[in-house]
Amino acid sequence: MEVTVFPTHHRTAQPALFRGYPTTIEGYPQLHEYFRTSQVPLLAVWGDRDEIFGPDGARAFSQHLLEAEVHLLPAGHFALETHLGAISGYIHGFLGPVTG
Repeated sequence: MEVTVFPTHHRTAQPALFRGYPTTIEGYPQLHEYFRTSQVPLLAVWGDRDEIFGPDGARAFSQHLLEAEVHLLPAGHFALETHLGAISGYIHGFLGPVTG
């Protein structure tokens, strides 16, 4: 009996994301314009040693979102694996006012 860990579409999604990354970067100015004009609430919890998406990426949210909640943890890219309690606490605090 074959056990499928991820459905087939998940096996193709990650490579597609990597191939599409250059167009994602091109969209950053529009994304930050949206941030400037909407002031949408944002929570970013990031590893301060993330070598894939460095901490400056998290800090950039604060540039246009005046009340962005940005937290840098002593972690790498997979911060959720090592700091689950802290991250879930930040999420709970961020969503608590909305979810009651």
